[in-house]
Amino acid sequence: MEYFLKKYRIELLVITGLTVLLFLVIFINSRVEHLEEVVDSENITEVGFENITQEDGPLTAISYDLPQRLSFAGEEVPLDRSDLREQIDQELQINIYFHSNTIFLIKRANKWLPQFESILERNGIPDDFKYLPLIESGLLNVVSPANAVGFWQIVKSAGKENGLEISNEVDQRYDPIKAAEAACKYFKKAYEKFGNWTLVAASYNRGVSGMDKAIKKQKVDSYYDLFLNEETSRYVFRILAIKEIIENPERYGFKINPKHLYQQDSIRYVEVSRTIPDLVDFSLEQGTNYKLLKRYNPWLRDDRLTVKRNETYTIALPAI
Repeated sequence: MEYFLKKYRIELLVITGLTVLLFLVIFINSRVEHLEEVVDSENITEVGFENITQEDGPLTAISYDLPQRLSFAGEEVPLDRSDLREQIDQELQINIYFHSNTIFLIKRANKWLPQFESILERNGIPDDFKYLPLIESGLLNVVSPANAVGFWQIVKSAGKENGLEISNEVDQRYDPIKAAEAACKYFKKAYEKFGNWTLVAASYNRGVSGMDKAIKKQKVDSYYDLFLNEETSRYVFRILAIKEIIENPERYGFKINPKHLYQQDSIRYVEVSRTIPDLVDFSLEQGTNYKLLKRYNPWLRDDRLTVKRNETYTIALPAI
């Protein structure tokens, strides 16, 4: 009797399993048919690709034309060369189809680029350098494997060399505005060396000495003629691709509702000339909370702030 009960249970499990499998097959097939209907030629115009015909088959991805001309910091890219066209093509298509990442770059750029523009202009740096932090960090306060920090990805030695305070309690590399000022100091020194803004941008990735060695060894003076390590050889083309998309989003399929773009927050500033033993209590006394204090002051790296004699810090807080 026990044998027959076991056999019955096995047969029941097999029948149940086959039933579930059949249901899944039917469900998946119906979803595929629905998807094909969505991208059917009758609906193509609704997603903005009117020039695609039924002969093109189901819509998955399209190859975008390259722009007729590109420039960085007023320096033209020699797009008559096939090697350079292929390089910009690669970076452009990658960023076009890296949808979520590029959408967030466009949203964050609306908030941060105007702030960087004024800093660059004040320091005599070409406006196109505002695009560097987009490819360096995605406009996020990240830390690289090489311990480069913040929007502008500055290592500790370079940060101190260019006037940033870096300690256990304060790290101004996390302050996008102060870090932009420090980056401008680097750009100026690099331009004195190279006299060419494209080489300055590339040196931000490889370093002044690294670029100088490559130029001397290969006996050329153009970024576009240098054989470099992969990261640096892609660097300027990544900037160019992001610049092209940010300036012409709809040309590449990005239709961002203006209401979805990130805006600058309304903030006020408090001058602090005395040590704050507890930043949690300080934030509450200021009518806000510790989370917002850290949001607007990511350079505060501890829960206290030691202020030395004759020293002053400016702390950003939500506007009341």
